[in-house]
Amino acid sequence: MKLNLKRPLAFFDIESTGTNLGVDRIVELSVIKLHPDGSEEVKTWRVNPGMPIPLESSLVHGIYDEHIKDEPVFKEIAAEVAEFIDISDLAGYNSNKFDIPMLMEEFLRANVMFDLDKRHFVDVQNIFHQMEQRTLKAAYQFYCDKQIINAHSAEADTRATMEVLLAQIAKYEDVEWEDKKGNRSKPVVNDVEALHHFTNLNKPVDFAGRMVYNESGEETFNFGKHKGKPVEDVLKIEPSYYSWMMQGDFPLYTKRKLEEIYTRWNAKKNAERFAKQQQAQQQQVTQKIQETHAEVRPAENQVKREFHKPDHLKTTNHPRPENKPFKKKDEGPALPVNDDMLKQLADKFKKG
Repeated sequence: MKLNLKRPLAFFDIESTGTNLGVDRIVELSVIKLHPDGSEEVKTWRVNPGMPIPLESSLVHGIYDEHIKDEPVFKEIAAEVAEFIDISDLAGYNSNKFDIPMLMEEFLRANVMFDLDKRHFVDVQNIFHQMEQRTLKAAYQFYCDKQIINAHSAEADTRATMEVLLAQIAKYEDVEWEDKKGNRSKPVVNDVEALHHFTNLNKPVDFAGRMVYNESGEETFNFGKHKGKPVEDVLKIEPSYYSWMMQGDFPLYTKRKLEEIYTRWNAKKNAERFAKQQQAQQQQVTQKIQETHAEVRPAENQVKREFHKPDHLKTTNHPRPENKPFKKKDEGPALPVNDDMLKQLADKFKKG
């Protein structure tokens, strides 16, 4: 079966000096980069961990100090590894709890930027454990009917992991699964994003599982005396807990995510403090304005000034001009002019 990919999917496996993410180091890293067209690229690096390999670890993966004494330290190959993986999504067996956080620790020590935020992560072990609950060897036998040749070598385990995922998708393509709340679904499908969600049910914040997201999407502590409490709530009641973790023996990636939460929380706290200060200042200004208005309010017994019009605006009765005769109201209508009237006028204005 061919995986339905939108971008490359990098299967990888790490062999290390141990399982302590804050202390142990990589001794071998193998990556199979599967492209959307079905082609693949394979690279394997042996790494000098800069520390002795414990015997119990060498007995598991077969790599002893003499095998890696002349190999480069991880810092020398970090940029090459990051470039090879590039924008790929990541897949592995128990990769969410071990391989990805171990790889991130090495990148951080080497000061090589490797962003995880926009990637999908498919942990084949989570699919297996939730559907069948077995080991990689049993998974390979169960799904592929094969035995792992040269088990615990990085490339052999990586290839077995890739083949198991392909077989899992074929086997569970139409199989229902019931979660702890009784919800039923068909989660194992040929889609990396869907597999990402199914294999990250615990929603870890830092991969090491020191912090996880709760149902409300809040980062909560997943260990110690504050287990189950939102990280921001703990920062409010016990700020020293942040310093204790940052100085403690915790993985660097855990510290980075905790620092991001602290920075966000601190910025929000400062913004709230500033808003309260602004509100208090506004209340003081409003109070002063009210007090000023109370002081200048006129007394109730204050006499209002009478307004006098200037003399030229006062109303007076002016006599009507003599040259503008007017008709009295009691006079009747004008009589027509006749000869007698003309004679009377001529006699009146006759010269003496």
